[in-house]
Amino acid sequence: MVQFVKHLIAIILLFFISYSGFAHVKPENDIAIVLNELEQETKAVTSHYDLKNTSLQQRLIVINTKLATTNNTTKQVALLVKKDKLKEELNLSALSEASDISKIRYLKGLQIIKILYEKTLSLDHHFATVATFNEINNLSNPNNYPEFAKMKDVISSKQDKKTGFNLSSILGDNIYTSVVHSIVSLFTNSSSSQIEKETDLKDVECILDFTLRMHNDLNTIYFETAFLQKSNDNIIIELEQLFVDFTKPIQYKTPLKECRNADDWDAVRENLNGFLEELNKVISDEAQRYKAHKMQINLEFPIDRLLQFITQYNSHINQGAKFYEKFGIMLNSYENEKQCASKIPAEYKTLKENIKISIDKFNTAYKPVEINGSKMKQVLYGINEYD
Repeated sequence: MVQFVKHLIAIILLFFISYSGFAHVKPENDIAIVLNELEQETKAVTSHYDLKNTSLQQRLIVINTKLATTNNTTKQVALLVKKDKLKEELNLSALSEASDISKIRYLKGLQIIKILYEKTLSLDHHFATVATFNEINNLSNPNNYPEFAKMKDVISSKQDKKTGFNLSSILGDNIYTSVVHSIVSLFTNSSSSQIEKETDLKDVECILDFTLRMHNDLNTIYFETAFLQKSNDNIIIELEQLFVDFTKPIQYKTPLKECRNADDWDAVRENLNGFLEELNKVISDEAQRYKAHKMQINLEFPIDRLLQFITQYNSHINQGAKFYEKFGIMLNSYENEKQCASKIPAEYKTLKENIKISIDKFNTAYKPVEINGSKMKQVLYGINEYD
């Protein structure tokens, strides 16, 4: 009775697995949840086949015992026929179990691809909006500050026409030459009193201090963010190619981007079901077992490609997290922030806050996929080391 109840539970779980899956998975689901589902659903399948195989093996033991004790040729032939039939049932059961587990792993692989695609698209949008070049350039160049531009105009209007000179448009926009020229012109200008010079300098001292100290750091943040965005673009391309490789065995040919935009995941599932129907058909035909083996390999191979991509994705996320931690240190390194708080632009504080939020996102929303040890074995081979 206990064996019957266990067998019934396993069948119910297996039935549920057949009708649950990829089409109903929400994009926001975490990969850890998918991996836990993979573990539970795989256990349900293995439990079902363990019960079935145990029964077949027990019957095989009984037949072997009878073969060892009977001398009747007719009975021996009948027992050998039954034995061969039981062996074939065990062989067919092993192939069917592998097929059912492959289906689960394949669906979970598609779920992971879908989640990773949403993460990388979100990350791409994030890199594009953290800071544009114009915003960084406005923060890091004193020529973009009204106070400094006003001081330059005053100096230009008061300078000695005989000894003074104006910078070219190129050098005039350069942070270093424009600052040096303005400071030298300010202190060599004989038409301004010392008090006027000190007042003019005081109006821009925080701007000059901030821009000269932070110019290189702000430009580094811009260029390294651009590098990370390019790296993320490459990750998206790799992921889209992975989807092509993943869906090739089931003859689904729509690109990942189009599949996502059209919400065409049900069609992917239909193609998979068609593939599995054909696989189960050839499994049942002993003459086509080699074809079944090839189909099984074609379904299994993309799983390995997915794991290779996950390693690449994890490296990308770890790199991004380290870059943003460095950005945070750079932005927090300005020593006179409190003293010059009224002169520092609000965009600087916004950028600092965005970097802080970004670090949190790298540790939560974009975090590396934890898939090693026993989880790795389960995804690769469909086995649990504790079974």
